Amino acid sequence: MEVKIISQKENQLLRRKEVRFNVKHETAATPPRLEVRKAVADALKANVDLVFVKKFETKSGMHMAVGVANLYDSVDHAKLVEPEYIVKRNVPPAPKPKDEEKKE
Repeated sequence: MEVKIISQKENQLLRRKEVRFNVKHETAATPPRLEVRKAVADALKANVDLVFVKKFETKSGMHMAVGVANLYDSVDHAKLVEPEYIVKRNVPPAPKPKDEEKKE
């Protein structure tokens, strides 16, 4: 998976960078959002926890996806600004507890 940053815009009012990016993926399927988030964070040389992918879609018939992400100064500020559903989409799922107490 190869990430190319198309544009970056500094939004001082919301204390974030607004980033547009392309992702080339050679596999048949669109990569998961969490993998794209990590790849964008690596391309921006930023902490993964500060990057929130807002939009991400594959072009029809191509192995390229276009997306929009925001890079914040802090996680607390991101949670104030970003809608709750965007924050939930960009957080890894909680591990499922093992059912050790099975009824016999």
